[in-house]
Amino acid sequence: MRFADRMGRVGPSAIRDLLRHGADPELISFGGGYPDPALFPAGELHGVYAELLSGDPAALQYCPSDGLPELREHVAARMRRDGMDCTAGDVLIIQGAQQGLDLAGKLMLNPGDTVVTENPTFLGALIAFNPFEPAYAPVRTDEDGMDMADLERVLSRSPRAKLLYTVPDFQNPTGITMSTPRRRRLIELANEHDLLVLEDTPYRELRYDGDSLPTLKSLDTEGRVVHLGSFSKILAPGMRLGWAVADPEVLDRLALLKLAADTQCSTLNMAAAARYLDRHDIDAHITAARAGYRAKRDLILEVLQKTFPDTVAFTTPRGGLFTWLTFPAGFDTAEFMRDVAVPRARVAYVPGATFFPTTPEHNHARFNFSGMSDDDIVAGITRLSTYLNW
Repeated sequence: MRFADRMGRVGPSAIRDLLRHGADPELISFGGGYPDPALFPAGELHGVYAELLSGDPAALQYCPSDGLPELREHVAARMRRDGMDCTAGDVLIIQGAQQGLDLAGKLMLNPGDTVVTENPTFLGALIAFNPFEPAYAPVRTDEDGMDMADLERVLSRSPRAKLLYTVPDFQNPTGITMSTPRRRRLIELANEHDLLVLEDTPYRELRYDGDSLPTLKSLDTEGRVVHLGSFSKILAPGMRLGWAVADPEVLDRLALLKLAADTQCSTLNMAAAARYLDRHDIDAHITAARAGYRAKRDLILEVLQKTFPDTVAFTTPRGGLFTWLTFPAGFDTAEFMRDVAVPRARVAYVPGATFFPTTPEHNHARFNFSGMSDDDIVAGITRLSTYLNW
């Protein structure tokens, strides 16, 4: 078959491997970015779906391609509470934030155009952008997020840079958060270099420590920021609902691309989300989820501190679902997982090399804690530590 050239950039994915590991009941997997299913509001959603299916045939009909108006109103209200100047007309409902990455790539990227990212960055973003055949310009990160001095250097050398992608809150994979001064400087540089900024915030409402920082969209002065959010981590991922907030020039084009891709999100799922938000207190639900995830974060960090060698460093995320481990130079986490962790310790995680857009670094790993039971967190980290005897 004469496939398109872009398929050369679409290869086997670590995400598919993670799903395979997650299906093995004998394996303790820290790999997936799964929320805890025990925290899903299943009872409330059951009632909402039953009501819709028994008495609202419109929930099974087509609807506007940009999303049910009532759900867009709910999202806009939440965005205003988060400091953004937003109306329902500024909101596009999408199939989780992941679809926003694909639509932004279609909107902005010709082959050879440059995407600026954190280094490392979210694997799912690379998977979404790769079919558009971009170049990548990674920017150094530290405990305060993307390094602005390095971003200036990268932009000075990247004349074809058009899109800057960032996860500023509890970044995937590292768990780090971009400081407020760096957020402000990022907007200044985006204005100077004519960039579209893609702000991906699926973990923003899962903050465990400290005060919330302003979104990049709230700091946007020229309509350059597309803010992506998701119900996956605060309601249920299987509903596949997220949103994009952007200025009309950008949002209208994203909506046309979505119409071409899938016509619309599920009317039933959008109606269920809107009715849930009408009838139930999602903020109370999120507060309970935060408490549960905070305890899991504290537990995994405690067990790592007690059992892993001092030569293994790990981040202390103030929110989100991940901690990022750095092993000594020369240690290969992919080889270790293949040869030792999976077959002998019966533990899986995500090797870090796959998160680097250009130059892989093999001595890192991403560990998820949100989808794990306390017993599995303790058992998995302890079992793994017994094989780290250098």
